[in-house]
Amino acid sequence: MHASKYHLNTLKEAPAEAEVVSHQLMTRAGMIRKIAGGIYTYMPMGLKVLRKIETIVREEMNRAGAIELLMPVVQPAELWQESGRWEKYGAELLRMKDRHQRDFVLQPTSEEVITDIARNEIHSWRQLPLNFYHIQTKFRDERRPRFGLMRGREFTMKDAYSFDRDEAGALASYDIMYQAYQRIFARLGLTFRAVAADTGSIGGSRSHEFQVIADTGEDLIVYNPDSDYAANIELAEAPCLLPSREAAGAALTRTATPDCPKCELVAEHLGIALARTVKSVVLATDPAKGPAHIWLLLIRGDHETNEIKLSKLPGFEAGYRLATEAEIDAVFHCSPGYLGPVGLDADAVTVIADRTVAHMGDFVCGANEPGYHLTGVNWGRDLPEPSLVTDLRNVVDGDPSPEGGHLSIQRGIEVGHVFFLGDKYSRALNATFLETDGKPAMLQMGCYGIGISRISAAAIEQNHDERGMIWPRAIAPFEVVLCPIGIAKNETVRNAAETLYQALLAQGVDVILDDRDTRPGIMFADWELIGVPLRVTLGDRGLKEGVVEIQARRETQARRIAPADAVTTILETLKSL
Repeated sequence: MHASKYHLNTLKEAPAEAEVVSHQLMTRAGMIRKIAGGIYTYMPMGLKVLRKIETIVREEMNRAGAIELLMPVVQPAELWQESGRWEKYGAELLRMKDRHQRDFVLQPTSEEVITDIARNEIHSWRQLPLNFYHIQTKFRDERRPRFGLMRGREFTMKDAYSFDRDEAGALASYDIMYQAYQRIFARLGLTFRAVAADTGSIGGSRSHEFQVIADTGEDLIVYNPDSDYAANIELAEAPCLLPSREAAGAALTRTATPDCPKCELVAEHLGIALARTVKSVVLATDPAKGPAHIWLLLIRGDHETNEIKLSKLPGFEAGYRLATEAEIDAVFHCSPGYLGPVGLDADAVTVIADRTVAHMGDFVCGANEPGYHLTGVNWGRDLPEPSLVTDLRNVVDGDPSPEGGHLSIQRGIEVGHVFFLGDKYSRALNATFLETDGKPAMLQMGCYGIGISRISAAAIEQNHDERGMIWPRAIAPFEVVLCPIGIAKNETVRNAAETLYQALLAQGVDVILDDRDTRPGIMFADWELIGVPLRVTLGDRGLKEGVVEIQARRETQARRIAPADAVTTILETLKSL
């Protein structure tokens, strides 16, 4: 490819709404152009990156025995109504009507369609196992699309679906996909972790996320540096930090804490560690009949509530909300900020304590009176034992690991997810097959997604500097850029550049020759912004001295080599990138 015949349109500044590095750099490099909120046109260079990602994904899916098909973007509502997700999925599901007033959706995922295919195509145990996949446009109507391709509304995704006779077979298919994902992300040249995760709205009972490690990631990953343990913070089990119940050593005391509605202010006012305080979170659940049920959650002052863990507790499965001020006043006779568990009517509120809180003694909590807290609070003596003791909190850095040692936390960007679904969708859509005894049995399913377009953004978040992007070789828009200085005016430079260009093409190198008549500084700045892994510079002076310069994008200095050695050196250098 010659740059003069390609479409290059770089910008000095990113748009004001571009908050993250990948959005800024992809826009400046001319890889994407916004057409509406969360919807982008992939310009030629951005599309090249996507196609390279797709190729690697497709090769590894085929290698793992998956079979490619292509399902539609527009799906009939009947399938979603049959699965129950028409009502449950929420506002992110874009619903629409055709000219006949029939309901359709713009697909965010394809569990319903693939299960419909399976129930019509799979009849016998002899056809199993099967794994279908496609790479297709998806749409999720995000309330606040942001971060460019990281959280857009329209995006490209690979989703695969396995079908097996029984759970053992389905888990074997799961493991095959898990290993395929390991190979995919290794080939993409990304630093990643596979972490145990919550199944979310997809459902199922076994799940792993594949997270690209990046300081700008939205997800928190909990891992043990000394073992293979890793989990999303939503799923990571938080241990009790106290081996046994602390003995009472202080009297219960009503203590003035004016203008201290938060644990941090209370700790500062009393001159104690924040870990000696207990925060109160008041929630409500609404049964089908009767008044709301009020719950009081107790978390150590320096910890945070884990909403995923909370949603799985008995009584919370159907959803929960923050209690209203009126509901709080009716139970605690106090406004938020000074609430606590002492002196409550057990019939009016259910108390749930985090594991660590249940072992605390002489702790500080709200007195249910504005401007006051209670110090020296102890279980059994000053208040009844909680109705439930469970893991309510997020893990924090340094917590003990389940496998020994201590946990660390790093940020990541979710780019892939594998689920074991079981019969969640096959049962809802009655997808059965005939077993060896001639009787119908439910298909056991797995679901496996990879965010193709998100990977391109995640790769930039992980690989960039102040000059621009630094693409891994496998997915770079071009592997090598040739930068001839003064090509329009110097025939020697022009011929040398064209000869090297043709030689690299013959070796299968994805190379672009920048034959634009532009100044070296502008040329170099463009390609550093775009992030091509290897740059080769040819100039009249260097050629007269018998040298050309090569420089990897991560390097700060160029190497001078003989033109006769250029092809060999370039090929060897690319192997290391």
